[in-house]
Amino acid sequence: QVQLVESGGGLVQAGGSLSLSCAASGRTFSSAAMGWFRQAPGKEREFVARISWSGGRTDYADSVKGRFTISRDKAKNTVYLQMNSLKPEDTAVYYCAVDFSPDYYRGSYYRPREYDYWGQGTQVTVSS
Repeated sequence: QVQLVESGGGLVQAGGSLSLSCAASGRTFSSAAMGWFRQAPGKEREFVARISWSGGRTDYADSVKGRFTISRDKAKNTVYLQMNSLKPEDTAVYYCAVDFSPDYYRGSYYRPREYDYWGQGTQVTVSS
């Protein structure tokens, strides 16, 4: 059984930083891609970033480029999201997800339906 467990959320002032972690278990992730999404109250879940487990290729939403960095530690089976220069509009529940059949050509990685398993989410609140 695949399990994804997020941690690291919290309350931070605008301009501050937070680091999220996602511990993955239950299956081999060598050919998978790991994604971070977020969902604010009353809004749809939106793509934040993605990383390929094997080669480390990354993709980012335009809204977080230059501020967020996704990375992974193969030895620890953990994916990270370093968030800098946080803004109030970054406030949301952040979810980790895994796509076991990632596409690198059609550009569909931003769609939640492409992902097979999800974590329970962790709250990030940025105060102004």
